[in-house]
Amino acid sequence: MDIKKERARILKLYDRERKLKQEGFTLVAGVDEAGRGPLAGPVVAAAVILVLDTEILNLKDSKKISEKKREKVYEDIKGKAVAYAYDVIDADYIDNHNILNSTLMAMKNAVEKLPVKPEYILVDALKIPDITIPQEFVIHGDNICACIAAASIIAKVERDRIMRKYDLVYPEYGFIKNKGYGTKEHIDSIRKHGICPIHRRSFSVKGLEI
Repeated sequence: MDIKKERARILKLYDRERKLKQEGFTLVAGVDEAGRGPLAGPVVAAAVILVLDTEILNLKDSKKISEKKREKVYEDIKGKAVAYAYDVIDADYIDNHNILNSTLMAMKNAVEKLPVKPEYILVDALKIPDITIPQEFVIHGDNICACIAAASIIAKVERDRIMRKYDLVYPEYGFIKNKGYGTKEHIDSIRKHGICPIHRRSFSVKGLEI
């Protein structure tokens, strides 16, 4: 790793938060989710408040780093964040309220669980309803805002840990590898074994009824 380039990249991730500080907002929370697309398991949202320009190496969209590296960054975020929280919405709720509403509920809950109340919220591509804190959605926010990238990593790691536990209960679906996403192996397992209690019955795959 070129440490100078990495530090420069990280500083740029704080551009939006830096502008917000100039506008008087110091406690800025980033909000993101993990698990909107899988056929099984929960959706998890996280909220993270970072001190401006906190150095967290490899801070980026959770999908762009390996699972092993993600765990290290996760611990770094937890150790350096002003505050963080996450919320889990299970498959039954998703089936009854749809994935968008479930995601927004998880995001709202994560913000409300923060032990420090944020003054402003940056959300990855969505707007959280029924919340009085000023907010804005940022397209591809997990790529360009430090606090959203941090939230994406917290959400992803927490969800992956949940799916690893489910793999112990339902080993035939390979959740430890696919994390509930619709891989060929996962779909083949559903065809062979049927669905289990954590599958989302409201989701569908071409050629396969769940």
